[in-house]
Amino acid sequence: MKESVQRLLTTGASLLAQSAMACGALPAAWPLSSPVLEDLAECGPPEAESTVLDLVDRFAQIDDPRQARWVEHPLPAVLALCAGAVVAGMRSFTAIASWVSDISVDLLAGLYARCDLALAASRPPSKGTIWRVVTDIDPAQADAAIGTWLLHRASRPSASGDNPAEDASPGLRELALDGKTLRGAKDSEGNQVHLLAAMTHTGLVAGQVEVGAKTNEIPMLSELLDDLDINASVITADALHTQRDTAEYLHQRGAEFCFCVKENQPKLFTTLDALPWTDVPIAHTRTDRGHGRLERRTIRVLPAPHDLPFPHVQQVTLIERYVSDLKGNLQSAIAVLGVTSLTSKQADPARLADLTRHHWGIESLHWLRDTLYREDQSQVRTRSGPRVMAGLRNLAIGAIRLIGRTDITETTRWASRSMQRPFQILDLSW
Repeated sequence: MKESVQRLLTTGASLLAQSAMACGALPAAWPLSSPVLEDLAECGPPEAESTVLDLVDRFAQIDDPRQARWVEHPLPAVLALCAGAVVAGMRSFTAIASWVSDISVDLLAGLYARCDLALAASRPPSKGTIWRVVTDIDPAQADAAIGTWLLHRASRPSASGDNPAEDASPGLRELALDGKTLRGAKDSEGNQVHLLAAMTHTGLVAGQVEVGAKTNEIPMLSELLDDLDINASVITADALHTQRDTAEYLHQRGAEFCFCVKENQPKLFTTLDALPWTDVPIAHTRTDRGHGRLERRTIRVLPAPHDLPFPHVQQVTLIERYVSDLKGNLQSAIAVLGVTSLTSKQADPARLADLTRHHWGIESLHWLRDTLYREDQSQVRTRSGPRVMAGLRNLAIGAIRLIGRTDITETTRWASRSMQRPFQILDLSW
């Protein structure tokens, strides 16, 4: 059975078949066209240690800003319903409320009972209730609840005995930092909301903080990481965060770093650029073919010079990226210098190249939020609304990745065709 489930996860079989087989409801050889598969609701997740029960508990740790005497819908239930709606692809408060209004009374009653409250008047929360909860809760608490649930869920083996979101690289954990501006969300002074996020290289957002209009990402990095366990981790970031103070902070926290170097650190850039790279052999090469092009990446590695004007550096790198069409005509060539605190024993050239390549996975998260959820066009702008909605999108994408799927858009379409599928992706049971 375990081998069959693992084979489905890696070959892209339908989620319908994966969920049914993972629950042990069907034998390994059951035909995928069987009508039994049409009723996925009959096969819920195991009750022994359901992680969405844990998700509801995480939501319950968020302070409810509403007056208790007027609360008809418990905050954990409202947020769980919002999470299910976002997994189904809902983008706005109107869409979320419309989706929630179609949920059966039995399902709502079960969720409310899970929150130790009887369902009042057999009605789901209104758009106004959803709006008040999302825009009034503490966004830091919401991000902590979501990030903790994702990381806890990622550490739990799947039915196959393996975790599809487990870090593929041995040794140190990998964490990528990057910022994103929510272009459609502006405050009363016209400032756009900007968020700095920390994401595992397997696509799970561990946390995020808002970068105020009067500051920038650099001082907010420590605020973001202060609440995360980064000991025995390697942090990757773009050139903006190649700062001496940041390197010292990570070293004190027991973390390593792998940064690219550009002209914002002129002395460091000049020193690295002057190294005899032409005399250094290429240590690793990777060639990928896709999207109608060929991409070839090479890396050269040297021990860090003793007089390097940057602390805790053990190795320096030069990565070159060549992109050509399928006929071999060169379209672009880019060279990027880098520094890392990882020793040659901790990371060989292939690992260093992978760390740099994996870092840009956080850009794919931003791309998904913009294309699938139209985040940059979202008009959610009141108080904590933009950040909490961004967190719910991170939760939805992470939950889909945790079931072994990489086709996030197609899986979202699949989830939208049944009211129960989003909750099953979230492991919701009651």
